[in-house]
Amino acid sequence: MANVVVVGAQWGDEGKGKIVDWLSERADVIARFQGGHNAGHTLVIDGKVYKLHALPSGVVRGGKLSVIGNGVVLDPWNLLNEIETIRAQGVEISPETLMIAENTPLILPYHGELDRAREEAASKGTKIGTTGRGIGPCYEDKVGRRAIRVADLADEATLEARVDRALQHHDPLRKGLGVEAIDRDALIAQLKEVAPKILEYAGPVWKVMNEKRKAGKRILFEGAQGALLDIDFGTYPFVTSSNVIAGQAATGVGIGPGSIDYVLGIVKAYTTRVGEGPFPTELDDAYGQRLGERGHEFGTTTGRKRRCGWFDAALVRQTCATSGVNGISLTKLDVLDGFETLKICVGYELDGDTLDYLPTAADQQARCKPVYEEMPGWSETTEGARSWADLPANAIKYVRRVEELIQCPVALLSTSPERDDTILVTDPFAD
Repeated sequence: MANVVVVGAQWGDEGKGKIVDWLSERADVIARFQGGHNAGHTLVIDGKVYKLHALPSGVVRGGKLSVIGNGVVLDPWNLLNEIETIRAQGVEISPETLMIAENTPLILPYHGELDRAREEAASKGTKIGTTGRGIGPCYEDKVGRRAIRVADLADEATLEARVDRALQHHDPLRKGLGVEAIDRDALIAQLKEVAPKILEYAGPVWKVMNEKRKAGKRILFEGAQGALLDIDFGTYPFVTSSNVIAGQAATGVGIGPGSIDYVLGIVKAYTTRVGEGPFPTELDDAYGQRLGERGHEFGTTTGRKRRCGWFDAALVRQTCATSGVNGISLTKLDVLDGFETLKICVGYELDGDTLDYLPTAADQQARCKPVYEEMPGWSETTEGARSWADLPANAIKYVRRVEELIQCPVALLSTSPERDDTILVTDPFAD
């Protein structure tokens, strides 16, 4: 059976939630492999809206195992609140349907406090645009070998030792930022209280995932954010704190790279970005405003307005290469309805030279000017289309040109937030 990795191939917010939910009907296991609750996936099912942050998008389907892998950083209180919210919407969540990797690092209150204090202290032009939820500092603790992990909650002596080690690092940092020291006893009390509620779902995810694979079960790996926010291959330093590209799917749940059979990149028909950082095709005009209004471009998690611009084929071609994308799901095509003319970025001008990729150096990225190709738009509606025959001729031409420029075929085409408004070209789960 095929195992599929879903990754965002832009700066996030590409519509991964809907596509993962749509694909999860064909899967037995849905696994989140990186990121934290700064992610936001919106699902619209029969007119009912579900907003997920830490939970895998597959939880809204019955009879599936949803997994939070060790590549994720987890805020335990946020997760429990999210579980209660989803339960209130009629979704059943239990230890039989949700498993959390025992080696998953925990986001604790001091992580968010440090995140926000650093951002507030940063001078103009050096702010990263973090969501302030503690994701970055938690990943730092993981790499610094001072993280408190899910398994640590099971033993009081271990937990207290882990807390003491973490405070040896964090209290001096806080002092330098003018933040008061952490209340050790209060923190330990909080952790002891939440421990049984989290441990109820804990298990050896690596073992279960490998057993499922050997049994021929179909696994859907769900990423958060987008490849242009990858800590190595994104627009550094304006990136997230984890690897977002498809290769992380194996490490993030403890399964071998040979277990990945198909990589599906999710791509908007235009480009958006939240927060700071370079954005060559950004439109600070009526066209950008129109894209934002039609696309309802506000972050699911933060509510922040997204920056909008024309489709950047050069960037998507780049992310398709770094993630080994086999096919893309093109989303929000309907947002382009009614535009008389559309533009696609095919490369960049930098200091008199023409490039077909975005350079690594931040100062060069800032100086890159997009090279555009124009195409005629369409006046007809594509919203709700479920077959190629429902699409205007110019919309089909636009999709075909995107395929040519990014050197990757369209496997799925999404024409509204509704689950069934999807045109299937290639089934990623096909044997």
